[in-house]
Amino acid sequence: MRKLLLGAVGLMTMGMSTIGMNASAFAGDFPAPAYAKTPVFVMPVYDWSGAYIGANGGWGSSQSCWDFTTPGGAFIASEGCHNANGGTAGGQLGYRWQSNAIVFGIEGQGNWANLKGSNVSLFFPGFANQSGIDAFGLFTGQIGYAWDNVLLYAKGGLALTANTYSVSTSPGNVLAGTAPDQTRWGGAIGAGVEYGISSNWTAGVEYDHLFMGNRTASFADVATGLLFGTDNIRQDVDLVSVRVNYRWGGPAISKY
Repeated sequence: MRKLLLGAVGLMTMGMSTIGMNASAFAGDFPAPAYAKTPVFVMPVYDWSGAYIGANGGWGSSQSCWDFTTPGGAFIASEGCHNANGGTAGGQLGYRWQSNAIVFGIEGQGNWANLKGSNVSLFFPGFANQSGIDAFGLFTGQIGYAWDNVLLYAKGGLALTANTYSVSTSPGNVLAGTAPDQTRWGGAIGAGVEYGISSNWTAGVEYDHLFMGNRTASFADVATGLLFGTDNIRQDVDLVSVRVNYRWGGPAISKY
């Protein structure tokens, strides 16, 4: 009886070992569980590269200082200064390149203007000197820094103004002398901030200062056509404008 019990225990032990080995082999047939990769967050970044065209409108002020001179240009006396103020409207066309956060650009701008002003001459109190700007153009390069869809930039280059000058009686405002219309070339510097409304539309505000230097104007008497007088006129212009642009270019780029 004892021998039968020992044999039964041995058979049960061998059976359990065989079942364990088979279970381990069966479990090895299944692959290790796969874990999904956490998605990477992508931050959109505005791309300022591309050509653009737009419109602008605003206000301008031109300071003109007149010095009465001989026909040869020798200084005689100061006639004083005045500001010619008024509105302006026009358009711009340009192209920008972006490298990381730095933005480079070139732009041409042309504007109609209605800047007019006058002052009573300090040297000839019976007359008033009048000046105006009918139009101006800017040809500039730009460099800026972009925070996504916000661009802060500075600009500089050439400026062109179309000027008118005349002399009237004071009081009475009767035209007494006129000078030929003048086209002046000068320098321009400015700065602005622009905001990307969408991938193609932007809006911004810009300030520009024009250094137009000195030019001589010879006035003819309106009644006789004879020489009325000669003045050396110094001119600077300040402009503030609101701008809207439509840009052609790639869509907004992305970074990880």
